[in-house]
Amino acid sequence: METSPTLMSALTRGFRGACPRCGEGKIFWKYLKVSPNCPKCQQDLAQYPADDGPAYFTILLVGHLVVAPLLFFPFIWKTPAMVIVPATLIPLTVLTLALLPRVKGAFIGVMYRMGVKASDAHMHAADYAD
Repeated sequence: METSPTLMSALTRGFRGACPRCGEGKIFWKYLKVSPNCPKCQQDLAQYPADDGPAYFTILLVGHLVVAPLLFFPFIWKTPAMVIVPATLIPLTVLTLALLPRVKGAFIGVMYRMGVKASDAHMHAADYAD
């Protein structure tokens, strides 16, 4: 009998880009395109609607961990804008693009463990249609 992974295990597997169920197959077949099924365990990965959540969490992480502390350093305010803008935007862009698929994978892992599926959203939307 196969046991379901813990929440932390599913989150970690997703963060690594691995299937939250088996931990072996890849979640993505392109940069952010979720594979329809896990190539190893055949888990239906397309049923977990990540939508905009990963983008919001990525912005939250990058903003709080990088941008906010950076504003406390005096050199930011004294250096010419032509130097500081590219010197901050390029690393921020690279960090954001590196984190986004990992956060999306972790998001899918959490949704897998909690049992949230795309069909759930459509069911609840019908409840509020009246």
